[in-house]
Amino acid sequence: MQEEQIVYVVDDDEGIREGLSLLLETTGQKTKLYSSALDFLDDYHNKIRGCLILDIRMPSMTGLDLQTRLNALGATLPIIFITGHGDIPMAVEAMRQGALDFIRKPFREQDLLDRINQALSIDAGRSKHESDRSIILSKLALLSERERQIFERVAKGDMNKVIAHDLGISERTVEVHRSQVMKKLAVKTLAELVRFKLQEENNAQ
Repeated sequence: MQEEQIVYVVDDDEGIREGLSLLLETTGQKTKLYSSALDFLDDYHNKIRGCLILDIRMPSMTGLDLQTRLNALGATLPIIFITGHGDIPMAVEAMRQGALDFIRKPFREQDLLDRINQALSIDAGRSKHESDRSIILSKLALLSERERQIFERVAKGDMNKVIAHDLGISERTVEVHRSQVMKKLAVKTLAELVRFKLQEENNAQ
């Protein structure tokens, strides 16, 4: 079961936090508010979904520091920075580190909403990719070492007799392993097996 998408707002300014919460309520979007980067980090886990609205200048831990920590944790949550006029060089650095965008204060509400919708769309795509990858890996984990060898060779288009010769086993044994592979991967045809292999390769990228 996938986590619900939430817009996480991290800003030490209570007025901005509450204002963003009210704005997002008008669009039906669920939010969680944090007054510090450390508080958000305490709640963070790698299955959360949505996006992060992050102030770039905060005491104790800056927005850039939090971004660095999240990158080290392998986080994929899209980040939109909120910056003051003097923070632009820092915001540019944040973009280089993978932030989706930065919004300058004072910002137009619609501009921010547009960026949030973009971030949520990106997150949804990443979430599906991760879900697909998880399913593929769980099925591949069911294969024995020999079945994995057969899977790789069949997916390449090798004939049973060629596989049998190369592995030093009978063609009948290859057929039995091949049947088990298709059962464990829940595929019925050679085309589906090849498609499964392509999905594995695409999800590994």
